[in-house]
Amino acid sequence: MNKIILLSGLLLIIMSNGCNDTSKKSLVSEEGNFLNQLTEEEISNARFTPELLWKFGRVAEMQLSPDGSAILYTVTRYDAATNKRHSWIYSVPADGIKPPANLTEGIPSCSNPRWMDDRHIAFLCKDGDATQIWKMNADGSDKKVISDFKESMGGFDIAPGGKRLWYLQDVKLDSSVQDKYPDLPLAKGMVFEDMMYRHWDSWHDYTYSHIFIAEINDGKVGQGVDILSGEPYDSPLPPYFDDSDIAWSLDGSKLAYTCKKLRGKAFTESTNSDIYLYDVDGKTTENITEGMMGYDRSPVFSTDGNKLAFMSMETPGYEADKERLFVYDLQSRNKACITEKYDGNASNFVWDAESKKLYFITGIQATYQVMEADAETHEIRTVTKGVHDYTALTLKNGIMVGTKGTMSVPSEIFRIDPKTGDETQLTFTNRNIYDVIKTGKVEERWIKTTDGKDMLVWVIFPPDFNPERKYPTLLYCQGGPQSAVSQRFSYRWNMQLMAANGYIVVAPNRRGLPTFGQEWNAQISGDYGGQNIRDYLSAIDALCKEPFVDRDRLGAVGASYGGYSVLYLAGNHNKRFKAFISHCGMFNLESQSASTEEMFFVHHDLGGYYWEKPKSKSFAEFSPHLHVDKWDTPIMLITGMNDFRIPYTESLQAFNTAQLRGIPSKLLIYPDETHWVLKPQNSILWQREFFGWLDKWLK
Repeated sequence: MNKIILLSGLLLIIMSNGCNDTSKKSLVSEEGNFLNQLTEEEISNARFTPELLWKFGRVAEMQLSPDGSAILYTVTRYDAATNKRHSWIYSVPADGIKPPANLTEGIPSCSNPRWMDDRHIAFLCKDGDATQIWKMNADGSDKKVISDFKESMGGFDIAPGGKRLWYLQDVKLDSSVQDKYPDLPLAKGMVFEDMMYRHWDSWHDYTYSHIFIAEINDGKVGQGVDILSGEPYDSPLPPYFDDSDIAWSLDGSKLAYTCKKLRGKAFTESTNSDIYLYDVDGKTTENITEGMMGYDRSPVFSTDGNKLAFMSMETPGYEADKERLFVYDLQSRNKACITEKYDGNASNFVWDAESKKLYFITGIQATYQVMEADAETHEIRTVTKGVHDYTALTLKNGIMVGTKGTMSVPSEIFRIDPKTGDETQLTFTNRNIYDVIKTGKVEERWIKTTDGKDMLVWVIFPPDFNPERKYPTLLYCQGGPQSAVSQRFSYRWNMQLMAANGYIVVAPNRRGLPTFGQEWNAQISGDYGGQNIRDYLSAIDALCKEPFVDRDRLGAVGASYGGYSVLYLAGNHNKRFKAFISHCGMFNLESQSASTEEMFFVHHDLGGYYWEKPKSKSFAEFSPHLHVDKWDTPIMLITGMNDFRIPYTESLQAFNTAQLRGIPSKLLIYPDETHWVLKPQNSILWQREFFGWLDKWLK
């Protein structure tokens, strides 16, 4: 069964909305150089290019006013010529009558917009050497600094009523080399006696993220009180420090926060975070999820102040376990799992005005939709439908808004009718780009796997696709490993960019990906080289039956677990492919598992530690380095030297092996990038080398 997805529907909304008309040949506006101008070549080419991706405005940090009448959000833009970024705060009416307005034009890059009340906005911005809290009216007038901190802060949020706030600051609790040896001020060494000395992309810097609570008096933010004073733990949770892990109660008297109060070896082997309830006036703290041994995160107080919703995973050490929606009654202290009978995840919780219903985002067959749950009956209803991803959700005074995008169009803000699911687009950040470029058709296919299951595969075609031609075709291998090939718009692994370069893209939702039930998602753990690899081959073999796919010009590409997949396929593809690209892939599972930082992940997914007897199948059979005797295909390796999840030495091992075996190979390594490639010029270099390698061997 094949289904053509008309993603152009969103583009038509973008082009036909009643915003002010603008020239197709110019993207210049009040944001000046950061908005950039399309070149004549880009206009005539009318397709995605690496350079064009960095001219997109990126919508984030959506905040709905208390009365539901207006929405704050940020737009971040980049100047590729200088590698600089800048963020502006915008406002748009929730009724969509007026177009968005830039509230922070002319001042340094701003972030973290928060409503103080319906008429005033607080936000973060530089003032001198430190980031401070600023205040302005809802129309952007009367901007002024209202904090005076010697050190910069992270995020913050205003309590309902606008009289107090929490903010984040790093607190130094551990001793550095200079603390121990003050006579060695130039020494660069770091000394550790426990694990978690580095995490994701950063070395431990002897500090911890702490939550401070401060009063707002006479329009000024006072010095805050550290509610984790002296505790050597981070809140919110590293490495992302997501402020959705912190929530105010309706009356501002309590603060719920997530913390993983473990250190060293215990921290790296466990996912056991808990939700703590802090009484602001009494200055007491209570652990409300004690005994729940997986991740507990994302607390949200009900609108009546009597309940607290949160996400909980059941299995210790399994970071991709089912995200269950729990409700905690603050009076009875009872907990109830609202989604016990629902075979899907739940995130981004919001309560209705009566505290009777919860809305959340869930994955359904490689899309992300808004759902409704009854807090009493636990009945669950689908609110939105369509081929898209909702990524954020908020609800105030009966008004619901969310951010939604597709793999062809980045996220914009939509108003949603909670009863009918009807949607109204409110922002059109990249309208001018879509006035110019063409996108390729996206097709949904269901393909039989080797064990008789139905697998959803996205097929992305080049713009102006001609079925009479034969096209080089790429198998896209997803990372995670438990991360759906959904409708997320990527600024690096961009399907439309691959299609614009003349490739058909085959993107299977193989075993181990969420949105198809927990059994499908969990199957990959302990079976990295098993059924999911066969799923990849089922997908590409099925497409090779089509007359427009050139089976003599097939490539396979992927990052992280997708990079591992490419390295494993390199020794197990039976000459299907003519070129490979692996970004930050695992080459030797023993060396990777011994050098990564969160040990719970590899311990769970690889079936134990590599020294245990008998060895798990992962180490005994599924490590790509065990199959290099069958490598026979050109391969490119890409990695970042600040990637601590899959250290860059994995890619070096693979490249050295290919070189020593006389296999055509290339290494692209970044001294200043992590598991991702985030700097504009590095990203453009990435794309040029990526397509240069594919074009060399497949065109």
